[in-house]
This record gives sequence, C-alpha cells and structure tokens, in this order.
Amino acid sequence: MPTDAQLLLLDRDVVEPALQAEQVTAAVREAFVLHSRRAGRVFPVVREKLHTGGVFGIKSGDVASQDLLGFKAAGFWPGNRGRDGEPHQATIALFDPATGRPLCIMDGNAITTARTGAAGGLGLQALARRDSTRICVFGTGVQARVQLDYAIRLLPQRCSVQYVTVSGEVDPVFESAFRERCDIRVARDRNDAVADSDVVITATPGGGPLFDADAVQPGTHLTCVGADTAGKRELPDRVLERARIFVDDHEQARSIGECQWAPDLPRTEIGDVLSGAVSVDRAASEITVFDMTGLALQDLTVARFLYRHAVEHGAGRAIPWPW
Repeated sequence: MPTDAQLLLLDRDVVEPALQAEQVTAAVREAFVLHSRRAGRVFPVVREKLHTGGVFGIKSGDVASQDLLGFKAAGFWPGNRGRDGEPHQATIALFDPATGRPLCIMDGNAITTARTGAAGGLGLQALARRDSTRICVFGTGVQARVQLDYAIRLLPQRCSVQYVTVSGEVDPVFESAFRERCDIRVARDRNDAVADSDVVITATPGGGPLFDADAVQPGTHLTCVGADTAGKRELPDRVLERARIFVDDHEQARSIGECQWAPDLPRTEIGDVLSGAVSVDRAASEITVFDMTGLALQDLTVARFLYRHAVEHGAGRAIPWPW
C-alpha cells in the first residue's frame, strides 16, 4: 500500500483571502446548474440538536463527471458568543472518489458565509425587480453583512437600506461597513421598514416570525436565510401563500426551510432558473421568495477551486497520511 500519501490542510488564513466574490459566485452558479440537471447529487441532510445546546449537521454530495466528492460538517453553537467565539462552525472535507482517500480538510466558516451570500445574490439578481433600490435587512451579524454586500454589489442603482436589530438601537459597526456604498439607517418600526422596501433580507437565527404578513407589499422580493433546521422560521403565516416561491432544493426546503410551514405550496428550484429551464417573467406586482437552505454542492464547488488554488500556489500545510 502507498505510504507517501498526503493530506492538505487549509486553515482560515489560507481560505479567506482566496474567496474572491467573482469566483465564489461562478462556483455557486455552477452548483445550482449541476443540481438542476441532476449532474450532481445531494445526499440526505443530517441536522440534529445536541445536549450541549448546539445544532450539528452534515451536508454531502458528489459530482461523478468531475470526480468531486465531499461533505461539510457544520452547525450552530450559541454558547460560543460567551467565549468570544463564532457560533457558526463548519469544516469541509474533499475525497478521492476512486479510493475514498481524503484529499483536503479546510476551514468551512468563511466558505459557508461566502457561498450563502453569493447564493442570495444570484437569487436576488434573477428574481427581484430590476428597479429595486430599497432594502430592509433583519440582523447585523455575519450572514446579514454578506447578504447585504452581495445585494448592493448586484443591484444596478445605489440603494437605501434600513436594518432591524433586536434592540432597535443603532449598530455603528454594521453601519460603518456600508456607509460608503449605500444610504443606511436603523429601522424604527420593522413593519414600516418591510412595507417601504423592494427587497427584504432575513438573516437571523430563525427564532420566529419577524414582521406582520400584511407589511409585505406587492412587488417585494424576500431572501430568507435563517430557517435551516426543523422548527425554525422567519416569515409569518400568509406570506408564502401570496408569493411565488423559489428554493435551492425541494426536499430540503420542505423539511428544514421556510417551506416546512407550507409544504404543499408549489415551488421552483433556483437552479432551473439559472440553467434556463424555467423562465421567471416576473410581474411588477408579484411577490417572490427565495427560501435558502444551502446545498452541499455549493460547498463542494467552492472548496474545489480553493483546493486547486492551494495546490497551484503551494498554500496550506500538507501532512503525511499513509494508507
């Protein structure tokens, strides 16, 4: 048996600088199209609550034509905030599908953030009205920041942003990150902020409905990030029933996304839109919802380009991993 095999380790300091928005977006688009064409497989998701108060999950899949195989082990540990740590934790592993040998293990936190931001951006670009300029974002954490970053990046006009915090108070750090790129202010009333927006982004832990259903006006696009586990939600009742619903994966949305609360409503996979299999033809008064639960294929296509980049540039640390 070979004894000179190596395993490449990529930590946060290697991964983060390599996550350029254009490459991440291209990789996420590829993942959606692969899923639409069923050229890539998404295996059943593991998502379980732990006795420690955390949530642990595994998302895995493969693309046979590209010899791409791997998984992401990730979850949410709210107690990390008390340790001055990030509550979201993720690790990604790539394997050789011919032998089962691990090729690379990499920090998955930045990858999860970037690929989810890119996914939200692609959905917004495909589904929101092109004249959208008013954004309401719920949350000021890592995912709220990346979703707003991609929204501002992809919408053609300069935007005005209202953001909603738990306390209702100003978040100066959040504002300073976007002040040069948009007109930004804290929302004084969450329902008024939703009613006054073309795009609503919900990026919270998914603890319950964030606003009243009647606040959502005709023509609004909603990007929903926080419902990724059974029992979580951000939308109130009667929003999905009024909307045209788009998802990253039918079964995941139905089991762990916003669609778990209305599982029988019709929905379209965003990959079918991006591949050209489905035309949106959005009416100006139509409400659209992108229910995002996150695909393993997104993690794998992004991880693949990071792995190739690291090998090409000699980045990361290779350690002996004999058979």
